[in-house]
Amino acid sequence: MKNLLLLLLPVLFPSFLFAQTLTVKDANTEEPIPVVTISSSEPSFFATTDENGEAEIERFIGSNRIEIRILGYQTIRRSYSELEANNFLVLLEPVAFDLSDMVVSATRWSQSSENVPSKISTVSPEAIRLQNPQTAADLLNISGKVFIQKSQQGGGSPMIRGFATNRLLYTIDGVRMNTAIFRGGNIQNVISLDPYAMESTEVLFGPGSVIYGSDAIGGVMSFQTLTPDFSDDDNVEFNGNAAVRYSSANNEQTGHFDLSIGAKKWAFASSLSSYDYGHLRQGENGPEDYVKPFYVEPQANTDEIIIQNDPLLQRPTAYSQINAMQKLRFKPNNQWEFNYGLHFSETSPYGRYDRHNRLSNDLPRYGEWNYGPQKWEMNHLKTEYVREMGIFDNMSISLAHQYFEESRISRDLNSSDRDIRTEKVDAYSANVDFLKILSDKNTLYYGFEYVLNEVNSTGVSEEIFTGTTQPGPSRYPDATWESLAAYINDEFQLSDKVTLQGGLRYNHIIIAADFNTAFYPFPFDEANISNGSLTGSLGAVYRPSESWVINANLATAFRAPNVDDIGKIFDSSPGTVVVPNPNLSPEYAYNADLGVAHTFGNLLKLDVTGYYTILDNAIVRRNYTLNGADSLMYDGVQSRVQALQNAATANVYGIQTGMALNVNRDIKLSSDFNFQKGEEELDDGSTSPSRHAAPWFGVTKLTYQKEDLTLELNSYYQGEKAHEDLSVSESDKTEIYALDENGNTYTPSWYTLNFKALYTFQDSYTVSAGLENITDQRYRPYSSGVSAPGRNFILSLQVAI
Repeated sequence: MKNLLLLLLPVLFPSFLFAQTLTVKDANTEEPIPVVTISSSEPSFFATTDENGEAEIERFIGSNRIEIRILGYQTIRRSYSELEANNFLVLLEPVAFDLSDMVVSATRWSQSSENVPSKISTVSPEAIRLQNPQTAADLLNISGKVFIQKSQQGGGSPMIRGFATNRLLYTIDGVRMNTAIFRGGNIQNVISLDPYAMESTEVLFGPGSVIYGSDAIGGVMSFQTLTPDFSDDDNVEFNGNAAVRYSSANNEQTGHFDLSIGAKKWAFASSLSSYDYGHLRQGENGPEDYVKPFYVEPQANTDEIIIQNDPLLQRPTAYSQINAMQKLRFKPNNQWEFNYGLHFSETSPYGRYDRHNRLSNDLPRYGEWNYGPQKWEMNHLKTEYVREMGIFDNMSISLAHQYFEESRISRDLNSSDRDIRTEKVDAYSANVDFLKILSDKNTLYYGFEYVLNEVNSTGVSEEIFTGTTQPGPSRYPDATWESLAAYINDEFQLSDKVTLQGGLRYNHIIIAADFNTAFYPFPFDEANISNGSLTGSLGAVYRPSESWVINANLATAFRAPNVDDIGKIFDSSPGTVVVPNPNLSPEYAYNADLGVAHTFGNLLKLDVTGYYTILDNAIVRRNYTLNGADSLMYDGVQSRVQALQNAATANVYGIQTGMALNVNRDIKLSSDFNFQKGEEELDDGSTSPSRHAAPWFGVTKLTYQKEDLTLELNSYYQGEKAHEDLSVSESDKTEIYALDENGNTYTPSWYTLNFKALYTFQDSYTVSAGLENITDQRYRPYSSGVSAPGRNFILSLQVAI
């Protein structure tokens, strides 16, 4: 009997006795390749190779199609029996260009971009190390496909395809970051994220409402933070990094440390970053309109206007920031995995520089205009379950709580009264996502989502000499914003060359707001909104050969009104005040995309994507009346009353192009160019250029890479936007824009030349250096209220632990 059992064990428990290891190596060097993705549809499994290029693949037994993929190498597809016949050794051929990548932003699940009809751009960790972005906004700028606006140094508001702010969606580890107070004006929340803690960054261009719901009109920015690594054996593994960085243009002093501890079933990751930025110095060569040679310094009984020794120094722009992250990962078996993440970010108070540029009677308008500390916390628990069942093969449950706090502190010049408006938001979210492989050609993604935002807004008036306070008008009503949704998305491989993808989502939004009428005589004291939205998408990917990819996509998207839309009170520009309007409904976008990419052997890669978006029932700012009056007294100024209204249509169209040329084995030339044009309807039926359609912009890079050394010469650039091409809402903002020969506002064109170097030695030490804006240009990206850095030297040292 004992011998019989020994004979039967290999049959009854083959996975325990014959854990099969696949080894993946470079075909030229025969060096092992880590982080290679290995996947199959039937059975549905996914694995990655370790630092030795090895992965256990016993769960793939019987598969007729196993895909082995990593960026920079030719993708191969083999059956399990073919791998077995080759002794489970795979040699991958390096390729100069790859037309696909592994992405998560399209469906919330890891998949090949070759099956995604939308355009997706990724920013690699290698690019981050070379470019050394100071903030997450600067990180997005690396791609050359996202335009960044800044109203102050502590800021960064992305613009994508003519849309910005609350018409773009941010996710962090798959969790929606947008809140009910994301505004139509420029927002700075992206700087709460830590570039040092990023594992990958993706930008999905165009509508993403089927998967992500409200706000995903112009695009989705998906940030994935560091994931703790398990140990491959019974030993506990330790690894981490320490880094310091200095930049001369703002006297930056940054330090970072991260540590990962991995056992067989448990893993931990910690990250801590501290940033300190001085006042930002702009360039020497450019428009004099950008130079403000004075700043205001509060004194005992008055405000003193001080003339700077260095007029190129932009005061006040200094600020500091701290970011911390703690992650825990537990995988008790091959079916369950649990991930918990705690994130924290807080800035110091910092000046809104464009408001400090405002004048009244040739004197500064404000003695103070600062943002208080911007705080963000997130607790996130994600559970993943893998098992072939009737209704799903993979399940993901995500529960998150986020806390946001921001404030605005303003005081007129020589006034003793300081206004402080503080906003706090508790954001709760629950997502349940499912993946079901119906066949080797058909994969179904579906899920449910619930989001609750609780908004608390307060106003305080403070007498600065005595410190006494009294209640003041708040920016928002106290409110709740709820979203309930269900979606389904299907990916069908029509043939080896054609993949179709389509989906639907129903979303219901509920808002309940209570207005305080003690300070402003609103004709209402509450608002209750309940409305639903149905959105869909249909796209196709056609790959006639390994060197061609053609994408086409039709999609709708929506943005439901939020608390900022229905309840905000603020001065948008001198002499105007925006008041609440509780009678808003969702705005809808209709978008068409067509993209083509082609590689010419290992020499050249070209890609171009064209798009057209129609925004209907658009929520825009228009003149309004309050209790029959068209103006009211706000902060001591008689101001024209305006409100956000469903009062327009808007159209945006453009192209995105890319080129990569292998000059030789070590030298590569690449370029990205973006052109967009938008217009929106005005009250009288005429049209105005869209505020968030940036001028054409792009980047060109010449890169040399050999072994442990990378050198890059690059140029970022932007076209001119003439006065007549500015939005009506922007054309009178002289504190932001330069003046042309006729005294009208406009945005001049600009370019920068930059040099970057990265060198790794002894496998553990990395030195990164850069000289940015070599020609010391004085320039402002379109719509920005602060000039970009002048000539800037950057030095960074990183040590792998």
